[in-house]
Amino acid sequence: MAKLTATQVQSYARTAAANKKYSDGNGLYFCVRKSGMPYWMLRYTSLNGRREATLGQYPSMTLAEARLESSKMQLQLQQGEDPLAIRAIETIPEIQNVNQLFQDWYAKDLSRRLKHPNIPKRVFTKEIAPVIGQLPIQAVRPTHVREVLERIRESNRPTIANDTLMYMKQLFRHAIKLDLTLNNPAAAFTVDDAGGVESSKDRMLSKEEIHYAFSVFHTHINSFGRDNYLACCLFLVLGVRKSELCEAMWREMDLTAGVWDLPKERSKTGVPISIPLPRQAIAWFNELQIRACGSPYVFPARRASHRPHMGPDTLNRAISKLFGREPGRKKQPPNKMGKLEHFTVHDLRRTFRSLAASLGIAGNVAERCLNHKLKGVEGIYDRHDYFEERRIAHQTVADVVEPLVNFEPASQHHTGGR
Repeated sequence: MAKLTATQVQSYARTAAANKKYSDGNGLYFCVRKSGMPYWMLRYTSLNGRREATLGQYPSMTLAEARLESSKMQLQLQQGEDPLAIRAIETIPEIQNVNQLFQDWYAKDLSRRLKHPNIPKRVFTKEIAPVIGQLPIQAVRPTHVREVLERIRESNRPTIANDTLMYMKQLFRHAIKLDLTLNNPAAAFTVDDAGGVESSKDRMLSKEEIHYAFSVFHTHINSFGRDNYLACCLFLVLGVRKSELCEAMWREMDLTAGVWDLPKERSKTGVPISIPLPRQAIAWFNELQIRACGSPYVFPARRASHRPHMGPDTLNRAISKLFGREPGRKKQPPNKMGKLEHFTVHDLRRTFRSLAASLGIAGNVAERCLNHKLKGVEGIYDRHDYFEERRIAHQTVADVVEPLVNFEPASQHHTGGR
């Protein structure tokens, strides 16, 4: 078949019927379509099958330019490469620094693989990015990794230090997969270089410790915050997870019926659960609803934030501050807790379990109160939800907790932020 001429191409573009192809030989076609500009197309066969690659539009790309581009692609085919596959690689956004590397890791891996990808994202944003985010990937050295870890260690956050090291190792393994670097600058570091081997987490508060801690909360209510106070009360009587309560919405609550319907999307187990509310919790939620001022969230964000609800670190930071610990500050606040051993929000959940056991509540009922899946044979055969048993359990624990935490707030403390 004779090759096309520039004159023919010009004529076809002006007069040819729509949706017609004119061959120039060697798989190169001049294509006219019903709407839009005419274009050049190369048809070829590779290991991926028969394919069509658009080269460019006419008249922006002339006949001579189309032939030249076609020749380049034919050469790629002779070398065993697929031109469209090469083009796809070339259109991938260039990853130059650590911030861009994390964005790619988050989009292509974390957001697909993890149920809560916001956790590593938060660690990267707060701990890693301020130190190495703007650095070119190959410029990151082990000394930079050490700087990140030392900043966290100085603020006395061993768990965060260990998590940060883990995420840095994974992040630079992702860079190696993308052929962006040959080395992982975090590879040689161990937990000893970060937060150290963490002891078994078995902190539970005694009744005396609960009363003392909440008396300190009450004394410093202006700085600690009434919302934080009520949240800690609720953790003790409900035993729920931190995110389940801090991100709760009013549409999940039926305070008249005394039930909180936790949806599967917010449950760690991926299964919805109805949580019976003791009368004390209902009263606390009623107060929180007034304090929420129409927000759809039980604990709305009190400061400008990208989150509409209480942040994941808010409560633990508020508690730690009373213990004389404030991450990121050289001058630490005074210790208001005296000799009381430090505790976290999760320790309040663990304390609920301890109280339940001490009050004679059956283990399987207490485990369902914590929204744990029952293990082994019991988990397979026992599908009972124990709702009524859980209602009694929560009320029993709440009756014990109430006099330990029930410090009436002064009138001026009913409003204001956390």
